[in-house]
Amino acid sequence: MRYKTILVILVVGLITSCQNTTQEETAPGVTLQKKYALAQKALDYCTTNNLNTEIYFLIDFSKHSGLPRFYVWDFEAKAPQKSYMVSHGCCTSSWGSDQSKTNAIMSNVPESHASSEGKYIVGDRGYSNWGINVKYWLRGQDATNNNATKRVIVLHGWEKVSDEAVYPRGTPEGWGCPAVSNKAMRELDDILQNTEKNVLMWVMR
Repeated sequence: MRYKTILVILVVGLITSCQNTTQEETAPGVTLQKKYALAQKALDYCTTNNLNTEIYFLIDFSKHSGLPRFYVWDFEAKAPQKSYMVSHGCCTSSWGSDQSKTNAIMSNVPESHASSEGKYIVGDRGYSNWGINVKYWLRGQDATNNNATKRVIVLHGWEKVSDEAVYPRGTPEGWGCPAVSNKAMRELDDILQNTEKNVLMWVMR
């Protein structure tokens, strides 16, 4: 009887282990090795272009949208200080849905309602009708995102974005802006208001 009990415990443990496959394993996004390599490129870019060389923002849109994928990367520590949930553009899907949670579509075309990959300089602070009423203009630096200002692609808060992972559900999708939770936006706003130089944001897909 004792052996049967042990066998049952082992089987239950194995099933539970399979069911609890970590969220990172399920939707890993960009590998840590690639993040390190990208951080070095980002630091080189920031140094060359007189941007902030303490931190940069990395958004990994290749990752499932129900997981944190906005990173505040510390160049000195060579690791993220913080990570947040962030929305991407709905493109042809319904606004506010999570239909493209595993496959964010990228576009630089006006009215595409899609997010755009590439390097951005986080620019001027302004008033937003969304979230905590603060936004930061994003100046696209690449051919893949140079319509950002024209498209009014900005960093802002949105009450529909969660503070915590919602996997296997996705984060509600907007019209292309990288929107974070209101709590996250307050933290990012505090960071950005206390930096002497503009911060680089790099969006990957």
